[in-house]
Amino acid sequence: MKKISIIYWSGTGNTQKMAEAVAEGAREGGNEVKLLSVDSASKEDVLNSDAVAFGCPSMGCEQLEEIEMEPFICEIEKENISGKPVALFGSYDWGDGQWMRDWEDRMKASGVNLIAEGLTIQNTPDDDGLKRCKELGKKLSGI
Repeated sequence: MKKISIIYWSGTGNTQKMAEAVAEGAREGGNEVKLLSVDSASKEDVLNSDAVAFGCPSMGCEQLEEIEMEPFICEIEKENISGKPVALFGSYDWGDGQWMRDWEDRMKASGVNLIAEGLTIQNTPDDDGLKRCKELGKKLSGI
């Protein structure tokens, strides 16, 4: 059984729906899954997990949310997370996904093992989008 943390920020609820579906997929292998809004998460939730998923929508000029998620990711980047399996996901309304590509590059520079390309869904996830989120959770758990 793996310990998996799914940490997200959501403004409209779209990324929260994605996070819940990722958690559902991760639980299928009997894993211990913590689903946490970033304001309730700590670096220990990341360090003490076997695998982690981070979720954040595109904000402003295609960037991470600045008040809670950006500082959290900055704090995590200072830790020894080399090799840790990580998945990234988030929703967006406009743009071409540059925020996700930038986030992937940052996390790779931190030495994490990105298990997949960042999962992006435009606006509210539909049934297919939720299925893709569940599959990401399964992949994160090694199923």
